[in-house]
Amino acid sequence: MIKNEQINAIIQYIHKSLYICEQKIKSLMENLGYDKTSIASIFEYSKRLIGHSLNEVVDKSLFKELKLQGQGKGGLGQMIEKYYFKYDINNDPTPDFQEAGLELKATGLKKDKAGELQIKERLVCDMIDYCSVINEQFETSLFYLKCRIMLLIFYLYEKGVSKWDLRYIYTVIWQLPEKDLLIIRQDFDTIVNKIKKGKAHELSEGDTDYLAACRKGQKGEKERKQPFSDILAPRRAFSLKPAYMRTILSYVKDQKRSDVSNIEIPSMGTGLVSETDLKGDTLEGIILKRIKPWIGKSVQDIIDYYQPGLMVNAKDINYVVSCLIVSDGKYNGRGKQHIERADEFVKSGLRLKTIPVFSNNRLKEAMSYENIDYEELYNNDNWFDSTTYELFSSRFLFLVFRHPNIQSGSFHFDYGPMILEKAFFWTMPQNDLKIAEEYWQDIRKHVLRNEIGLDYFWKAGWSNKNGKHFHVRPKGTKNSYLGAADNPNGGKADKYCYWFNKEYVTNIIESNK
Repeated sequence: MIKNEQINAIIQYIHKSLYICEQKIKSLMENLGYDKTSIASIFEYSKRLIGHSLNEVVDKSLFKELKLQGQGKGGLGQMIEKYYFKYDINNDPTPDFQEAGLELKATGLKKDKAGELQIKERLVCDMIDYCSVINEQFETSLFYLKCRIMLLIFYLYEKGVSKWDLRYIYTVIWQLPEKDLLIIRQDFDTIVNKIKKGKAHELSEGDTDYLAACRKGQKGEKERKQPFSDILAPRRAFSLKPAYMRTILSYVKDQKRSDVSNIEIPSMGTGLVSETDLKGDTLEGIILKRIKPWIGKSVQDIIDYYQPGLMVNAKDINYVVSCLIVSDGKYNGRGKQHIERADEFVKSGLRLKTIPVFSNNRLKEAMSYENIDYEELYNNDNWFDSTTYELFSSRFLFLVFRHPNIQSGSFHFDYGPMILEKAFFWTMPQNDLKIAEEYWQDIRKHVLRNEIGLDYFWKAGWSNKNGKHFHVRPKGTKNSYLGAADNPNGGKADKYCYWFNKEYVTNIIESNK
């Protein structure tokens, strides 16, 4: 039996231990201003940045010293780490706040024409070492260990403004949701498997859904060796796609706060698939399995199954039935039921396109995409940061519908008999992306010269018969595009659109049997 003296001794020991711990934490708090072992404390301390710049919150004597020494030329995230959180930068593969298991990332915002905040770019997470990543498992990978939980500090990018003077808008604790992690793990495996096949030089952001292998560095920089091929590969990093980052920003805005945490928040958004589904198959595999039973069926058959009585004469009916199949009836592609509202489409930037073909295998038309944003072209000189690159490096889901009888002209709203012939996922090959970059560079050159018109674009070789895969022209009626776009050089300009040529789309179909 324990004596009273022993009990008192134990109590005194506990009190003494608690006192020592309290003093250690107090000392730590006095030195840093936060407890580096606590996510909550780090998050609370980060809130002091909101509405301020480093220039305003860093100790003035330190700031002057740094200015004199010419320091502060590193990445903004590293500057925040060193001068605000006061810890030394190192190349340790563990999270920045190792004791708390928290990684710090600074990420930029920009304002659109209406003054709304937008994501500036993808979130670069960790460089890919082609020779070592092939030996990593996802749960023990550097990416997972560092980015499972992140402190995202959003700043407003302003051209010409010093990093010291950039203003911080949001601070966010973001824990990758479990369902997202299932898809991100699939993405990780896709990237690693491509490297194992000796195809690191063929990696593309369109290979995956949420986690991408993005290009890093400038053109002309030395490329890297890969383990299973003698072909050198461009430097790449694991990154969360711009579409995924837009989802985070949208979530933050919805909270109507400048400090937000998603830890212990239930799964957000409405999805096409469940966590259970993803534990048994990839997102791509699940979608293709849903489509397979409908190959060879007519538009009318599909409508009769999913939405009996729905009119089949609308021009968008192929898209409607495609959405119904892909979502297993959850989305019909219209209004609030638009499939682009589905969680997996929002976060991945996946693009669903339907391709109508005549009975003689001829395409009805070229394939149109977004209207050209002249102001974005004017202000951005980096191909890899452009919205055009994001478009062309996206993952595409194509569904091909063939009319059994009509060989040319229009379908005369006779869409019911059209047969779903095939469906496939597609990513633009690297060689075609190089042509797309030329396409973008040439359009941008003419925008900078205030030469916005078909005379300039087509004479430069980007017509619908150029043999270069892409062209420029308007879509819609004259009233919808004449003088309908803002011209960054002043005034208005005609609205033009990005297009895939018919021949290019035909080649895509024929190469995906």
